[in-house]
Amino acid sequence: MNPQPPFLPLSRDEGAALGIDRFDIILVTGDAYVDHPSFGTALIGRVLWDAGFSVGIIAQPDWKIDLDVTALGKPRLFFGISSGNVDSMVNNLTPNLKRRSSDVYSPGGVPRRPDRATIVYANRVHGAYPDVPVVIGGIEASLRRFAHYDYWQDRVRQSILADAPATLLVYGMGERQMVEIARRLGAGEPTRSLRDIRGTAYAMEVAEWRTARPEGVVEIPVFTEVSSDKAAYARAFALHYREQDPVRGKPVVQPHPKTVIVQIPPAQPLSTAELDHIYELPFSRRAHPSYRKPVPALEPVQFSVVSHRGCFGGCSFCALTHHQGRIIQNRSIESIVREVNRMAAMPEFKGIVQDVGGPTANMYAMECGRWEKAGACPDKSCSPACKTLKTSHRQLTELLKRVSEVPGVKKVFVGSGIRYDLVLADDPGSRYLEDLCDRHVSGHLKVAPEHICPKVTAAMNKPVGAVFDRFRDRFETLQKGKPKRQYLVPYFMSGHPGCTIADMIELAEYIRDRQLYTEQVQDFTPTPMSVSTCMYYTGLNPFTLEPVYVPKGQEKKIQRAMMQYREPGNRNLVLEGLRMAGRSDLIGFGKKCLVAGDGHRFRPPVLRK
Repeated sequence: MNPQPPFLPLSRDEGAALGIDRFDIILVTGDAYVDHPSFGTALIGRVLWDAGFSVGIIAQPDWKIDLDVTALGKPRLFFGISSGNVDSMVNNLTPNLKRRSSDVYSPGGVPRRPDRATIVYANRVHGAYPDVPVVIGGIEASLRRFAHYDYWQDRVRQSILADAPATLLVYGMGERQMVEIARRLGAGEPTRSLRDIRGTAYAMEVAEWRTARPEGVVEIPVFTEVSSDKAAYARAFALHYREQDPVRGKPVVQPHPKTVIVQIPPAQPLSTAELDHIYELPFSRRAHPSYRKPVPALEPVQFSVVSHRGCFGGCSFCALTHHQGRIIQNRSIESIVREVNRMAAMPEFKGIVQDVGGPTANMYAMECGRWEKAGACPDKSCSPACKTLKTSHRQLTELLKRVSEVPGVKKVFVGSGIRYDLVLADDPGSRYLEDLCDRHVSGHLKVAPEHICPKVTAAMNKPVGAVFDRFRDRFETLQKGKPKRQYLVPYFMSGHPGCTIADMIELAEYIRDRQLYTEQVQDFTPTPMSVSTCMYYTGLNPFTLEPVYVPKGQEKKIQRAMMQYREPGNRNLVLEGLRMAGRSDLIGFGKKCLVAGDGHRFRPPVLRK
């Protein structure tokens, strides 16, 4: 096998220059090809090449014709298909269902990704090469592997395996699964024998299911039931949610009208040595040279470093539990330092490491004594209140120090989000927050309390507002004596299940009283396979089946506007919301008022029940 090339081939000519007349595997993606470890196709492609397989990439093919998907010929083993780094529907449409005018994962920002890209690409590839196995993966496939509520069609859709002609679906981080699939197909195994690979799902014929049901599975309510009964949908979600653990998880089965979806338990976490090896593969950290325009998504991450995977935070609106899992998988400090040394040697490097982190930056090197043998607890979330969770930031502080000492590095920033409740639970001797403020943030430290009302933070599975207040007090104490003070920039969310207009008004008053600046407002978008999306669709907490209030329609717009009540363009919506909630005391010109009155009479609209 040839050594790793500067870029994986995008054409037959590039393959021929490497001595390849037929690719073992062809990866199809909705993103432009950027050879950087934060781009999934590049990561999987490099891992497969490292395992001894030749890999070609078809990036952003024209899905309306066969020409692009046949450009590299017929692969020897299989096609691997992904929508790209993002779900195509999230990428293509705003929360208000308006089509976006740009795509940061495309050269020049020009949109080239179809809606439901994984299905579209899989059908096009299967039509051109019906005898070649198709493996789908990436975030879109991973989070649509069971029947799921689709916000864009406002209905429950079937598993993506019921719509796409795929042999297997790889869910989660797929390096281990993809290499095993390649090796077993390369050894001549039939595709039917691949039904035991952890971290994959497949579709079984209904007749086979009736006569040869797998043993030891968790069967969740069928598609016809979850698509017509919201309580059944909530029960199904809770059942498969509890099995997303690599240690204690069981296979999960969901029958559909024409097929039966079978999920094998999640793949085992990668070891430190395995992660080190993957991230030290020779990524060029550049877009493929064939592109004439820059790919906007590269610039903010080109000189960033992944330190770990996984997140045990369990935020309801995040689907990481279903994708990377709750168990933290760490790289070694030595490996990260070696990666930064290679970055520093690049001519484009200006001395700034943009980020050292993961899904949550300050979970690096945190661990629980139960994870290895028992997995993450099935009946509670990990939190600083748990005595078995080690929350020391000492190793993270050492990591940032070591990276800062690399020759050519002027500044090391932490751009990934941090959990402030973990900062408060830190070992005092690590001085993480002090070090963070002194060396690793610019003028603003971004944190995400999301909300401050107890019932809303409970629905979000976030710390209560008092925890954020304690963190804010500690941060402000650190500003004393600084020649140039820093500021907290909190991220808040509007329109989340469990949140009323009265709750948003309380949050607006909180922002007013503490003179906070809300740089960005995240309007809750129901994305597949999150707890919050289940609540949004069903109006139920999936784990208790208790009712949850769900704001929709005009009320959702009002809630978003309330977050930025100072903006003139939001004035009418804020007025409407204040009057609906009976809070006219906040209309006028007093110090406590959120918005000035207009003098017009107002007839309160009827709230949606």
